[in-house]
Amino acid sequence: MCAENLEKMDDFFANRIDTYDTYILENVPGCQEGYRLMAQALPADAKTLLDLGCGTGLELKEIFALHPDAQVTGIDLSSVMLQRLREKYPDSALTLIHGSYFEHSLGQDAFDAAVSFETMHHFTPEAKLGLYRRIHDALRPSGIYVECDYMVESDEEEAYFAAENRRIRLEQGIAPDAVYHYDTPLTVAHQVELLLSASFVTVRKVWREQNTTLLIAKKP
Repeated sequence: MCAENLEKMDDFFANRIDTYDTYILENVPGCQEGYRLMAQALPADAKTLLDLGCGTGLELKEIFALHPDAQVTGIDLSSVMLQRLREKYPDSALTLIHGSYFEHSLGQDAFDAAVSFETMHHFTPEAKLGLYRRIHDALRPSGIYVECDYMVESDEEEAYFAAENRRIRLEQGIAPDAVYHYDTPLTVAHQVELLLSASFVTVRKVWREQNTTLLIAKKP
């Protein structure tokens, strides 16, 4: 069985820059509500925010509405998406980093909160566990990490996507750790387990619409 050629992650989003926002808002169930709930989940006194995989900043519209003075550090692989984000919010306190959040330093006790929206489902549990530990360390005491992401219902679905990812990469000669666009979502339970393993003291599922799910993880 042949598969459509996978695209490098940054190329995938660069190739869709002119239609991305509209597609997400109109075609991905739960996204509009997820943006609103993510903003509401942030502490009222949060001043410094880490945004992982910030893209064009769709989540920041709701966040800036509630936290107009927030200082946001955004990290994304796509330079064109970061440019679009900066054009949207020219007067906001933005530090935008073009690169991989797996490779860039996140700091220590540097942020009141961290968020990610529909980005983590592209990576393996092993990669995410290391990242979640670094997110935990980057948060100040009692800081929170809010993740809104694609999560599946069953272990069987999770296993299917992981197996397909391996198969397609093997067929197309793509290294297992190369960053290409393919969805490998986990179940909610496995996402929660990963975050707890990364030393977050509590992890709560607070909302779900179809496969779009909001988790809140708290640092001690």
